[in-house]
Amino acid sequence: MSETYPICTRCIMDTTDPDIEFDENGVCNHCREYVRLATRYVFTGKEAEQKLSQIVAKIKERGKNREYDCIMGLSGGTDSTYVAYLAKKLGLRLLAVHLDNGWDTEISIRNIENIVKSLDLDLYTYVIDWNEFRDLQLAYLKASVVDIEAITDHAIIATWYKIANDRGIKYILTGANVATEGVMPKKWLHYKNDLTNLKDIHNQFGTVKLQTFPTLGLRKQLYYQAIKNIKSISILNYVPYVKKAVKKLIAQELGWEDYGGKHYESVFTRFYQAYILPRKYNIDKRKAHLSSLICSSQFTREEALEEIRKDPYTEEELKKDKEYVLKKLGLAGEEFEKIMSLPVKSNFDYKSEIKCLGLLRLVYRIFN
Repeated sequence: MSETYPICTRCIMDTTDPDIEFDENGVCNHCREYVRLATRYVFTGKEAEQKLSQIVAKIKERGKNREYDCIMGLSGGTDSTYVAYLAKKLGLRLLAVHLDNGWDTEISIRNIENIVKSLDLDLYTYVIDWNEFRDLQLAYLKASVVDIEAITDHAIIATWYKIANDRGIKYILTGANVATEGVMPKKWLHYKNDLTNLKDIHNQFGTVKLQTFPTLGLRKQLYYQAIKNIKSISILNYVPYVKKAVKKLIAQELGWEDYGGKHYESVFTRFYQAYILPRKYNIDKRKAHLSSLICSSQFTREEALEEIRKDPYTEEELKKDKEYVLKKLGLAGEEFEKIMSLPVKSNFDYKSEIKCLGLLRLVYRIFN
Protein backbone atom coordinates (compact mmCIF):
# COMPACT_ATOMS: atom_id res chain seq x y z
CA MET A 1 0.00 0.00 0.00
CA SER A 2 2.50 2.62 1.15
CA GLU A 3 5.16 1.48 -1.38
CA THR A 4 3.17 3.16 -4.16
CA TYR A 5 3.76 6.60 -2.63
CA PRO A 6 6.88 8.56 -1.64
CA ILE A 7 7.38 7.75 2.03
CA CYS A 8 9.21 9.29 5.00
CA THR A 9 12.61 7.80 5.80
CA ARG A 10 11.93 7.88 9.54
CA CYS A 11 8.23 7.03 9.96
CA ILE A 12 5.75 5.49 7.49
CA MET A 13 3.74 8.59 6.56
CA ASP A 14 3.53 9.10 2.82
CA THR A 15 1.94 11.26 0.14
CA THR A 16 -1.55 9.91 0.80
CA ASP A 17 -1.39 12.98 3.04
CA PRO A 18 -1.46 15.73 0.37
CA ASP A 19 0.19 18.23 2.72
CA ILE A 20 3.21 16.12 3.64
CA GLU A 21 6.64 17.70 3.20
CA PHE A 22 10.07 16.05 3.26
CA ASP A 23 13.39 17.65 4.22
CA GLU A 24 16.69 17.01 2.46
CA ASN A 25 17.06 13.74 4.40
CA GLY A 26 13.60 12.52 3.47
CA VAL A 27 12.19 13.06 6.95
CA CYS A 28 8.62 14.33 6.94
CA ASN A 29 7.02 17.30 8.65
CA HIS A 30 5.01 14.95 10.90
CA CYS A 31 8.19 13.66 12.51
CA ARG A 32 9.34 17.22 13.13
CA GLU A 33 5.93 18.18 14.51
CA TYR A 34 6.03 15.17 16.83
CA VAL A 35 9.32 16.41 18.29
CA ARG A 36 7.79 19.85 18.85
CA LEU A 37 4.72 18.41 20.58
CA ALA A 38 6.78 16.03 22.73
CA THR A 39 9.15 18.82 23.76
CA ARG A 40 6.25 21.04 24.78
CA TYR A 41 3.73 18.63 26.28
CA VAL A 42 5.49 15.41 27.36
CA PHE A 43 7.28 15.30 30.70
CA THR A 44 9.67 12.67 31.99
CA GLY A 45 11.67 11.78 35.08
CA LYS A 46 11.63 14.01 38.15
CA GLU A 47 9.99 16.87 36.27
CA ALA A 48 7.06 14.65 35.34
CA GLU A 49 6.68 13.37 38.90
CA GLN A 50 6.79 16.90 40.29
CA LYS A 51 4.29 18.32 37.79
CA LEU A 52 1.91 15.39 38.18
CA SER A 53 2.06 15.70 41.96
CA GLN A 54 1.18 19.39 41.68
CA ILE A 55 -1.71 18.66 39.32
CA VAL A 56 -3.12 15.97 41.62
CA ALA A 57 -2.87 18.31 44.61
CA LYS A 58 -4.79 21.02 42.72
CA ILE A 59 -7.47 18.56 41.64
CA LYS A 60 -7.94 17.31 45.20
CA GLU A 61 -8.02 20.87 46.55
CA ARG A 62 -10.69 21.96 44.04
CA GLY A 63 -12.64 18.79 44.78
CA LYS A 64 -12.93 19.40 48.52
CA ASN A 65 -16.46 19.11 49.89
CA ARG A 66 -17.65 17.68 46.57
CA GLU A 67 -18.60 14.13 45.68
CA TYR A 68 -15.91 13.80 43.00
CA ASP A 69 -12.53 15.37 42.31
CA CYS A 70 -12.72 14.87 38.54
CA ILE A 71 -14.45 13.08 35.69
CA MET A 72 -13.15 11.15 32.70
CA GLY A 73 -14.56 9.50 29.59
CA LEU A 74 -14.44 5.70 29.72
CA SER A 75 -14.72 3.85 26.42
CA GLY A 76 -13.15 0.53 27.34
CA GLY A 77 -10.16 1.34 25.13
CA THR A 78 -6.51 1.30 26.17
CA ASP A 79 -6.08 5.03 26.74
CA SER A 80 -9.18 5.63 28.85
CA THR A 81 -8.65 2.41 30.83
CA TYR A 82 -5.14 3.48 31.78
CA VAL A 83 -6.36 6.95 32.74
CA ALA A 84 -8.89 5.35 35.10
CA TYR A 85 -6.19 3.07 36.53
CA LEU A 86 -3.77 5.96 37.11
CA ALA A 87 -6.42 8.23 38.61
CA LYS A 88 -7.38 5.56 41.14
CA LYS A 89 -3.72 4.89 42.01
CA LEU A 90 -3.23 8.64 42.55
CA GLY A 91 -6.07 8.68 45.05
CA LEU A 92 -8.49 10.75 42.99
CA ARG A 93 -12.24 10.42 43.50
CA LEU A 94 -13.27 9.79 39.94
CA LEU A 95 -16.59 9.75 38.11
CA ALA A 96 -16.33 7.67 34.94
CA VAL A 97 -18.56 8.82 32.07
CA HIS A 98 -19.45 6.61 29.12
CA LEU A 99 -21.25 7.82 26.02
CA ASP A 100 -23.25 5.02 24.42
CA ASN A 101 -23.89 5.86 20.76
CA GLY A 102 -25.20 2.40 19.91
CA TRP A 103 -21.97 1.01 18.43
CA ASP A 104 -20.13 -0.49 21.44
CA THR A 105 -18.57 -3.90 20.82
CA GLU A 106 -19.19 -6.74 23.26
CA ILE A 107 -15.52 -6.56 24.26
CA SER A 108 -15.72 -2.85 25.10
CA ILE A 109 -18.85 -3.44 27.21
CA ARG A 110 -17.09 -6.22 29.14
CA ASN A 111 -14.02 -4.01 29.55
CA ILE A 112 -16.07 -1.19 31.04
CA GLU A 113 -17.80 -3.56 33.44
CA ASN A 114 -14.47 -5.06 34.55
CA ILE A 115 -12.79 -1.66 34.95
CA VAL A 116 -15.62 -0.20 37.01
CA LYS A 117 -15.78 -3.28 39.22
CA SER A 118 -12.00 -3.70 39.67
CA LEU A 119 -11.39 -0.01 40.46
CA ASP A 120 -14.64 0.48 42.39
CA LEU A 121 -15.67 3.43 40.22
CA ASP A 122 -18.99 5.20 39.88
CA LEU A 123 -20.14 5.12 36.25
CA TYR A 124 -22.50 7.51 34.50
CA THR A 125 -23.68 6.32 31.08
CA TYR A 126 -25.33 8.72 28.66
CA VAL A 127 -27.29 6.90 25.96
CA ILE A 128 -27.74 9.00 22.82
CA ASP A 129 -31.15 8.96 21.15
CA TRP A 130 -30.56 6.43 18.36
CA ASN A 131 -32.88 8.03 15.80
CA GLU A 132 -31.09 11.37 16.15
CA PHE A 133 -27.61 9.85 16.07
CA ARG A 134 -28.38 7.56 13.12
CA ASP A 135 -29.73 10.57 11.21
CA LEU A 136 -26.55 12.53 11.96
CA GLN A 137 -24.33 9.66 10.80
CA LEU A 138 -26.29 9.35 7.57
CA ALA A 139 -26.05 13.12 7.07
CA TYR A 140 -22.26 13.02 7.42
CA LEU A 141 -22.00 10.07 5.06
CA LYS A 142 -24.09 11.93 2.46
CA ALA A 143 -22.09 15.14 3.03
CA SER A 144 -19.05 13.11 1.91
CA VAL A 145 -16.71 14.68 4.50
CA VAL A 146 -13.81 12.69 5.89
CA ASP A 147 -14.35 13.01 9.65
CA ILE A 148 -17.62 11.13 10.09
CA GLU A 149 -16.56 10.34 13.66
CA ALA A 150 -16.55 14.03 14.60
CA ILE A 151 -20.15 13.77 15.76
CA THR A 152 -19.31 11.09 18.35
CA ASP A 153 -16.33 13.08 19.63
CA HIS A 154 -18.47 16.22 19.73
CA ALA A 155 -21.13 14.49 21.84
CA ILE A 156 -18.54 12.98 24.17
CA ILE A 157 -16.86 16.33 24.90
CA ALA A 158 -20.21 18.09 25.27
CA THR A 159 -21.35 15.46 27.78
CA TRP A 160 -18.13 15.80 29.81
CA TYR A 161 -18.48 19.55 30.17
CA LYS A 162 -22.19 19.45 30.98
CA ILE A 163 -21.76 16.84 33.71
CA ALA A 164 -18.72 18.65 35.11
CA ASN A 165 -20.61 21.94 35.20
CA ASP A 166 -23.78 20.43 36.66
CA ARG A 167 -21.85 18.70 39.45
CA GLY A 168 -19.37 21.46 40.18
CA ILE A 169 -16.40 19.37 39.01
CA LYS A 170 -13.47 21.45 37.81
CA TYR A 171 -11.23 18.86 36.14
CA ILE A 172 -11.71 16.49 33.21
CA LEU A 173 -9.06 13.79 32.71
CA THR A 174 -8.60 12.77 29.08
CA GLY A 175 -6.74 9.97 27.33
CA ALA A 176 -5.32 12.32 24.68
CA ASN A 177 -1.56 11.86 24.49
CA VAL A 178 1.42 12.61 22.29
CA ALA A 179 3.09 9.19 22.53
CA THR A 180 0.42 7.34 20.54
CA GLU A 181 -1.40 10.26 18.87
CA GLY A 182 1.27 12.81 18.04
CA VAL A 183 1.10 12.15 14.29
CA MET A 184 -2.14 12.95 12.45
CA PRO A 185 -2.55 14.92 9.19
CA LYS A 186 -4.85 17.91 9.54
CA LYS A 187 -6.91 16.94 6.50
CA TRP A 188 -7.71 13.52 7.97
CA LEU A 189 -9.99 15.02 10.61
CA HIS A 190 -11.92 18.15 11.56
CA TYR A 191 -12.16 20.25 14.71
CA LYS A 192 -14.55 18.36 16.97
CA ASN A 193 -16.39 21.31 18.52
CA ASP A 194 -17.35 23.00 15.26
CA LEU A 195 -21.08 23.14 16.06
CA THR A 196 -21.80 25.43 13.10
CA ASN A 197 -20.34 22.79 10.78
CA LEU A 198 -22.33 20.01 12.42
CA LYS A 199 -25.59 21.96 12.18
CA ASP A 200 -25.07 22.96 8.54
CA ILE A 201 -24.32 19.39 7.45
CA HIS A 202 -27.34 18.11 9.34
CA ASN A 203 -29.59 20.89 7.99
CA GLN A 204 -28.63 19.95 4.44
CA PHE A 205 -28.77 16.17 4.71
CA GLY A 206 -30.62 15.25 7.90
CA THR A 207 -34.31 14.55 8.32
CA VAL A 208 -34.76 14.15 12.10
CA LYS A 209 -34.87 17.14 14.44
CA LEU A 210 -32.01 17.13 16.97
CA GLN A 211 -33.69 17.59 20.34
CA THR A 212 -31.45 15.73 22.81
CA PHE A 213 -28.09 15.34 21.01
CA PRO A 214 -25.34 16.84 23.25
CA THR A 215 -23.78 19.92 21.64
CA LEU A 216 -20.84 22.15 22.49
CA GLY A 217 -19.86 25.03 20.23
CA LEU A 218 -16.75 27.14 20.61
CA ARG A 219 -18.50 29.88 22.60
CA LYS A 220 -20.04 27.43 25.04
CA GLN A 221 -16.70 25.69 25.46
CA LEU A 222 -15.06 29.04 26.17
CA TYR A 223 -17.74 29.74 28.80
CA TYR A 224 -17.03 26.44 30.53
CA GLN A 225 -13.26 26.93 30.40
CA ALA A 226 -12.83 30.66 31.03
CA ILE A 227 -15.85 31.52 33.17
CA LYS A 228 -16.60 28.24 34.94
CA ASN A 229 -12.87 27.40 35.07
CA ILE A 230 -13.25 23.75 34.04
CA LYS A 231 -9.91 22.38 32.90
CA SER A 232 -8.98 19.25 30.95
CA ILE A 233 -5.79 17.36 31.78
CA SER A 234 -3.99 14.99 29.42
CA ILE A 235 -2.63 12.90 32.26
CA LEU A 236 -0.88 10.35 30.01
CA ASN A 237 1.65 13.02 28.99
CA TYR A 238 2.98 13.00 32.57
CA VAL A 239 3.76 9.28 32.80
CA PRO A 240 5.74 6.83 30.69
CA TYR A 241 3.16 5.59 28.19
CA VAL A 242 4.32 2.47 26.39
CA LYS A 243 1.22 0.94 24.84
CA LYS A 244 2.36 -2.69 24.79
CA ALA A 245 3.35 -2.61 28.46
CA VAL A 246 0.13 -0.80 29.43
CA LYS A 247 -2.03 -3.38 27.63
CA LYS A 248 -0.29 -6.16 29.57
CA LEU A 249 -0.73 -4.29 32.85
CA ILE A 250 -4.44 -3.53 32.49
CA ALA A 251 -5.13 -7.06 31.26
CA GLN A 252 -3.52 -8.47 34.41
CA GLU A 253 -4.91 -5.91 36.87
CA LEU A 254 -8.36 -5.20 35.44
CA GLY A 255 -9.29 -8.17 33.26
CA TRP A 256 -9.09 -5.92 30.18
CA GLU A 257 -9.38 -7.54 26.74
CA ASP A 258 -7.64 -6.30 23.59
CA TYR A 259 -10.12 -5.35 20.84
CA GLY A 260 -7.67 -5.02 17.94
CA GLY A 261 -6.89 -1.69 16.27
CA LYS A 262 -6.91 1.80 17.75
CA HIS A 263 -10.49 2.84 18.65
CA TYR A 264 -11.86 -0.52 17.53
CA GLU A 265 -13.94 -0.63 20.73
CA SER A 266 -16.68 0.70 18.41
CA VAL A 267 -18.07 -1.40 15.54
CA PHE A 268 -18.71 1.68 13.41
CA THR A 269 -15.24 3.11 14.09
CA ARG A 270 -13.70 -0.19 13.05
CA PHE A 271 -15.68 -0.23 9.80
CA TYR A 272 -15.01 3.46 9.18
CA GLN A 273 -11.24 3.23 9.71
CA ALA A 274 -10.67 -0.17 8.12
CA TYR A 275 -13.03 0.14 5.13
CA ILE A 276 -14.64 3.54 4.46
CA LEU A 277 -11.50 5.63 4.89
CA PRO A 278 -9.13 3.50 2.77
CA ARG A 279 -11.64 2.81 0.02
CA LYS A 280 -13.26 6.23 -0.41
CA TYR A 281 -10.66 8.68 0.89
CA ASN A 282 -7.41 6.76 0.29
CA ILE A 283 -6.62 7.17 4.00
CA ASP A 284 -5.17 4.44 6.20
CA LYS A 285 -5.08 5.86 9.71
CA ARG A 286 -2.81 3.03 10.80
CA LYS A 287 -0.01 4.95 9.08
CA ALA A 288 -0.43 7.83 11.52
CA HIS A 289 -0.96 5.58 14.54
CA LEU A 290 2.11 3.47 13.77
CA SER A 291 4.19 6.55 12.93
CA SER A 292 3.37 7.97 16.37
CA LEU A 293 4.68 4.75 17.91
CA ILE A 294 7.83 4.99 15.80
CA CYS A 295 8.41 8.56 16.95
CA SER A 296 7.92 7.53 20.59
CA SER A 297 10.34 4.60 20.11
CA GLN A 298 7.67 1.95 20.72
CA PHE A 299 7.89 0.49 17.19
CA THR A 300 10.69 0.24 14.69
CA ARG A 301 10.06 1.48 11.18
CA GLU A 302 10.54 -2.07 9.89
CA GLU A 303 7.92 -3.42 12.31
CA ALA A 304 5.50 -0.70 11.25
CA LEU A 305 6.04 -1.42 7.53
CA GLU A 306 5.36 -5.08 8.16
CA GLU A 307 2.20 -4.26 10.10
CA ILE A 308 0.83 -1.86 7.48
CA ARG A 309 1.11 -4.56 4.80
CA LYS A 310 -1.51 -6.60 6.63
CA ASP A 311 -5.14 -6.18 5.63
CA PRO A 312 -7.09 -4.37 8.38
CA TYR A 313 -9.95 -6.84 7.80
CA THR A 314 -10.28 -10.48 6.91
CA GLU A 315 -12.93 -11.11 4.25
CA GLU A 316 -15.16 -12.71 6.89
CA GLU A 317 -14.79 -9.76 9.31
CA LEU A 318 -15.52 -7.24 6.57
CA LYS A 319 -18.62 -9.10 5.42
CA LYS A 320 -19.93 -9.37 8.98
CA ASP A 321 -19.28 -5.72 9.89
CA LYS A 322 -20.58 -4.35 6.59
CA GLU A 323 -23.85 -6.24 6.88
CA TYR A 324 -24.25 -5.15 10.49
CA VAL A 325 -23.45 -1.46 9.88
CA LEU A 326 -25.68 -1.13 6.81
CA LYS A 327 -28.58 -2.89 8.52
CA LYS A 328 -28.25 -0.74 11.66
CA LEU A 329 -28.12 2.45 9.59
CA GLY A 330 -31.01 1.30 7.40
CA LEU A 331 -28.98 1.48 4.21
CA ALA A 332 -29.45 -0.82 1.24
CA GLY A 333 -26.27 -2.03 -0.45
CA GLU A 334 -26.85 0.04 -3.60
CA GLU A 335 -27.56 3.18 -1.56
CA PHE A 336 -24.34 2.72 0.40
CA GLU A 337 -22.32 2.22 -2.79
CA LYS A 338 -23.84 5.42 -4.19
CA ILE A 339 -22.72 7.29 -1.07
CA MET A 340 -19.25 5.79 -1.35
CA SER A 341 -18.99 7.02 -4.95
CA LEU A 342 -19.91 10.63 -4.13
CA PRO A 343 -17.11 13.19 -4.67
CA VAL A 344 -15.02 13.79 -1.55
CA LYS A 345 -15.70 17.12 0.15
CA SER A 346 -13.96 19.18 2.78
CA ASN A 347 -15.74 20.21 5.98
CA PHE A 348 -14.99 23.74 4.84
CA ASP A 349 -17.36 23.25 1.92
CA TYR A 350 -19.97 23.75 4.63
CA LYS A 351 -20.42 26.52 7.19
CA SER A 352 -17.83 26.58 9.97
CA GLU A 353 -16.96 28.55 13.08
CA ILE A 354 -13.26 27.71 12.91
CA LYS A 355 -12.44 31.32 11.98
CA CYS A 356 -13.51 32.28 15.50
CA LEU A 357 -11.16 29.76 17.11
CA GLY A 358 -8.09 32.02 17.27
CA LEU A 359 -10.04 34.86 18.83
CA LEU A 360 -11.67 32.60 21.40
CA ARG A 361 -8.30 31.10 22.37
CA LEU A 362 -6.95 34.63 22.87
CA VAL A 363 -9.88 35.46 25.16
CA TYR A 364 -9.29 32.24 27.08
CA ARG A 365 -5.62 33.12 27.65
CA ILE A 366 -6.64 36.57 28.92
CA PHE A 367 -9.04 35.02 31.45
CA ASN A 368 -6.40 32.50 32.54
